[in-house]
Parts: sequence; C-alpha cells; structure tokens
Amino acid sequence: MTFFDHLCSETEHEQRYLLGAPIIQRALSGDITLAEYQAFLTQAYHHVKHTTPLLMRSGSRIASSQEWLRKAVIEYINEEYGHERWILNDLKATGIDPQTIVESEPHTTTAAMVALVYHQIDDVNATAFFGMAHVLEGTSVKLATQAARQIQTKLKLPDSAFSYLLSHGDLDQDHVQFFESLMNKVSDEPSKRAIISTARHVYRLYGDMFRAIPELAS
Repeated sequence: MTFFDHLCSETEHEQRYLLGAPIIQRALSGDITLAEYQAFLTQAYHHVKHTTPLLMRSGSRIASSQEWLRKAVIEYINEEYGHERWILNDLKATGIDPQTIVESEPHTTTAAMVALVYHQIDDVNATAFFGMAHVLEGTSVKLATQAARQIQTKLKLPDSAFSYLLSHGDLDQDHVQFFESLMNKVSDEPSKRAIISTARHVYRLYGDMFRAIPELAS
C-alpha cells in the first residue's frame, strides 16, 4: 500500500464524520440559506488566510535532507497565495462589506483547527501541514463544484460569488494528483505519523466548523 492510500485508510472514519455534517448534505441538494453560505465563506476566510503563513512555517522547518519537499512547499505557496482575497470578493458579491469579515473573529472550531496545525508544525513535525492539505483539498474536490452549482441555483447569486468554491472543485484535480504523488515520496515514519495525526484532527475540527454554521447564520 502506498503512503497516500494508507493516509486515506487511516483517516476514513474521521472523513465520514466531516462528510456527515448535516449542512454539507443540505448544501449538496440546494437546501441552504444566504446567511449560511456567507457564514461558510467567513470561516473559510479565517482559515485560508493562514495557508501561506503555515506553508512558510513548514518550509522553514523542513530538513535539508528533504529538499524535494521544500520545493513542493514553494510550489504550494505560489499556488495558494492570496486565495483569501478571492473569498472576500465572493462575500462582497453576496452583499457583505468585506472589511467587516476582515475585522471579525473566527468561530472557536476554526481557530482551534488553525492553532492545532501551527502546533503540529512547530512542536511535532514540519510535514504536519500536509495533513491539513489532505483534508481541505480532498474535501473540496469531492464537494465544491456540486455544492457551488446547487447553492447558486437556490440563491440566484452571480458567478462572482463562487470563485473560491469553483477554483477548488473539479478543476483542482491536477493539484490532488500532485499531492498524491508527493505523499508517496514520504518515507520516514515520524513524518507519516504527523501527517496522519494532523489529518485526523483537522477532519474532526473541520466537521465541527460545518456543524456550527447554522448557529453562526442565525
């Protein structure tokens, strides 16, 4: 079994917990309010704005013996830089002043997810970031395009309100294939354990974030 397959197998239970969040199933059938979509985008902003800093943190701690992984981090930074601004533009298209989102506080689950990944990188293993990447990228490819189409149909929002979801959906397949090949190069056990552990935690916390959205939208 490749490490990528092992990662998927070892986190299957936690992935089911995330995908079982009621609002995800509702969104896939178009049963979502504007306030709930805005709440999702708000929390997405609060974790996506940390993607580049987390990557920089990870890259600065990766050992010189893993230069190939440092190179991958640089590629990720080039790919992910500035995506939080896409989310702010989406929010603006739904009728919200983006500055109010910038000044808002993340929900506890979102803040906990981000803090956990910083901790894992700093105190456990620099490769822990890729556990978070596995969760966010894999979930987006599975759900984002279908959810965006259903939400847009239901809420009658313009295309400009979906740049984040659509950019991270079906069109992101190449990125996921790159991630799979990257993970299959990881050979040392401490890195493998850190990536799996981080993915398990992030699946749980991301699932809890989705479960909090109806409350945030009320």
